[in-house]
Amino acid sequence: MSGYVRDLARRARAASHVIAKLDAPRRGAMLAAMANAVEQGSSDILSANAHDMARAEKAGTTGAMLDRLRLDEGRVADIVAAIRAIGELPDPVGEVTRSQTMPNGLKVEKVRIPLGLIAMIYEARPNVTADAAALCLRAGNAVLLRGGSEARDSNIAIAACLHRALREQDLPPEAVTLVEDTAREHVLELLQLTDLIDLAIPRGGEKLIHFVAENARVPVIKHYKGVCHLYVDKAADLDLALQLAIDGKLSRPGVCNALETMLVHGDIAAGWLPGALQDLQSRGAEIRGCKRTRELFPDASLATDEDYDREFLAPVLAVKVVDSIDDALVHIQTFTSDHTEVIVSRDTDAVDRFIREIRSSAVVVNASSRFNDGGQLGLGAEIGISTTRLHAYGPMGLESLTIERYVVRGEGQVRHPDVVAAQA
Repeated sequence: MSGYVRDLARRARAASHVIAKLDAPRRGAMLAAMANAVEQGSSDILSANAHDMARAEKAGTTGAMLDRLRLDEGRVADIVAAIRAIGELPDPVGEVTRSQTMPNGLKVEKVRIPLGLIAMIYEARPNVTADAAALCLRAGNAVLLRGGSEARDSNIAIAACLHRALREQDLPPEAVTLVEDTAREHVLELLQLTDLIDLAIPRGGEKLIHFVAENARVPVIKHYKGVCHLYVDKAADLDLALQLAIDGKLSRPGVCNALETMLVHGDIAAGWLPGALQDLQSRGAEIRGCKRTRELFPDASLATDEDYDREFLAPVLAVKVVDSIDDALVHIQTFTSDHTEVIVSRDTDAVDRFIREIRSSAVVVNASSRFNDGGQLGLGAEIGISTTRLHAYGPMGLESLTIERYVVRGEGQVRHPDVVAAQA
């Protein structure tokens, strides 16, 4: 190991103690300054992103990866708005989540505190640099950022804006530390730093997540992929079902909360599915279906188990006709990535059963899968969507970047007064 990342992490951890001591108004002011700095540095960020885009296109990058990399004025404005929104959220640090007075008079509280130093390992999306920094610092943490080589110039430009804001606030710029050298050996070094890093969050393709999980000694929260399902029940509002399929699959196919598989109850398949799939196809969707789907819609290619297990990140939809909600649940339980599952139904019994038996990080009833997103669920922005059942599950906002500890307040209570008295 070169020691390059250890030195960065050591400085970031020292900065984390400074950030943890700030009160809520001070951290809010810090984020306001960060938002202003990104806004003022917009032209530099876009220029850097143009270099990244040109390099990616030359390397043959296409599709979802290129879309995730791209910044424009609107997306930079969204980054600024997200930082400001996070700065205005209620501060979780110091929140008492439980308080109980014991029979002996001890007051026992559970209180939120910062995690410490959080490492983000991510690909392509330069907005993660700003989102992760804002979320981590608002929750009293420092952050160590390792972005992908494809977004290196964009990440450096955004981090420079954040550093400028921290200096203006008389705070250590190391609270947002970017690993500028993107060599893989530095990721391996980062993942061994159990004495410095409290949590690692990988965000990117399935290969990246597996690499981090297989090589980490530090705690890791994983988000493998988003194989999101839409189940159209026999009691569905079929106009609504089509709207949800269009939005879920085609509004932005390359994101993790995009729809990948649609399951349709056999009782309504013949009357609804051909027209629905024709509409989706006319909007640019490629349809892959089971044999029953192809009988109703011959333009569909034959879907395989590999298709049903796949995050396409493209305008491709796998379709299957099922005989019952039982079959739908079995299919989802077989192929789920624990991300998002949607049911369209006016049958409250079917809805209640779907909610009860599905364990994914979000279950959505009669609405789009695209709503499993931190901003849409009131978190301001998210640092990722956890599909690991640990302290955080689903979109990770401010609360997920804190932990709860016990604070015990007493007035001289001892556990064994007889022992104390005997020793006196």
